Amino acid sequence: MELLVASAIGFMTAASVYLVLRGHTFAVIIGLTLLSYAVNVFLFAMGRLTIDQSPIIVPHAVGYTDPLPQALVLTAIVISFGMTALIVVLALRGFLETGSDRTDLDATQVQDSSSIEEGQARPHAQS
Repeated sequence: MELLVASAIGFMTAASVYLVLRGHTFAVIIGLTLLSYAVNVFLFAMGRLTIDQSPIIVPHAVGYTDPLPQALVLTAIVISFGMTALIVVLALRGFLETGSDRTDLDATQVQDSSSIEEGQARPHAQS
């Protein structure tokens, strides 16, 4: 079981690093989301993979599981959801400003796209 979980964490991490290094914002967003999933699985596996164990210590229990990783994963899910929402909004704003979803735009490409937008906006402003 531990080998399967470790392999899944490694695969998700490798795929997320590949996607983050791509040149498009959508791939970067998916890569960061996949990386947060890998971290969540790692945090959850950190608390020992036990089945049918109580997270609360009681006198008659044979064993228990650590509730701290479960709390950390729940907190990380909320944080990653907020982070993903922010990154999607920033990527959309960047696409609307530059007209491209590439992450490797230089200053001349941004100026060219803004001058094109200004040229298209002028006829609408005059009428």
